[in-house]
Amino acid sequence: MNDWAAKAADAADGPLVRRKKRGGTLRMDWDLYLLLLPGLLFFIIFKYVPMWGVVIAFQEYSPFKGILGSDWVGLQHFAKLFAYDKFWEIFRNTLLISFYNLIFFFPAPIILALLLNELRHQLFKRSIQTIIYLPHFISWVVVVGMTYLLLGTQGGIVNEIIAAFGGEKVAFLTTPEYFRTLLVSQSVWKEAGWGTIIFLAALSGVDTQLYEAAIVDGAGRWRQLWHITLPAIRSTIFILLILRLGNILDVGFEHVFLMLNSTVMSVGDVFETYVYREGLIGGKFSYTTAVGLFKSLVGLALVLGANWLTKKFGEEGVF
Repeated sequence: MNDWAAKAADAADGPLVRRKKRGGTLRMDWDLYLLLLPGLLFFIIFKYVPMWGVVIAFQEYSPFKGILGSDWVGLQHFAKLFAYDKFWEIFRNTLLISFYNLIFFFPAPIILALLLNELRHQLFKRSIQTIIYLPHFISWVVVVGMTYLLLGTQGGIVNEIIAAFGGEKVAFLTTPEYFRTLLVSQSVWKEAGWGTIIFLAALSGVDTQLYEAAIVDGAGRWRQLWHITLPAIRSTIFILLILRLGNILDVGFEHVFLMLNSTVMSVGDVFETYVYREGLIGGKFSYTTAVGLFKSLVGLALVLGANWLTKKFGEEGVF
């Protein structure tokens, strides 16, 4: 009976003990928690505080009146967006570019990581990793400039080679059929190598004894890849895919804007460039906030749906 009473008393005092332990941890490791402060402040100031500004999507916002003094208009801006004659064209362009990125760009880091994981010579492996990481640090301005130097009709290296062999120059940069291909190709070249970091980190945690056992059982490289390597990074792939779906309507303003011209507007005008014209140039802050809120709601719906499907298939979701 005394033992039972003692256990009950310990259970009752449990929360107090845990609070004391947390307090002691904060006092002992205050310098580590201090390192957390800059990142925490960044997210609070630049991510969470600006979220309150989304209310202007339901107002006729005036910089002179401010958020509190502007008139409320309800869903008027959303109705205007859906009634816009080029809304479906912009929506289609954004979805298609995101879809192409999902099909061609998303698997590229996975394939590169799997190939790098098969390399056994560490010096050669590190050298290749460094080379494929470098394009990530090049700005989109430089990447697009290089594209113009390579594919331009006036002095472009590729077209000069085509002309030297008696062919006719190709207008790569002003032909709508090539626009999306160029966008995806540039994204793969610039970011695929950098994207391998996450997958290589996941692969580094695979127990090498699994490969040794597979070799003893007579499994070749392809069977090891299919039955050991891919299952080891499957959860990482699903999580990154879910997060990617959340940004399905974000294709990258800077990249598209630099590549865009009047001849490819019908296939390259996306929500980001539309918001730039209407919001920053046209001064329609409330309207473009409504556009951004619409994009966020679509992304949220896709994340929730993809997370639900992922759990149905027995994988771990984002939440």
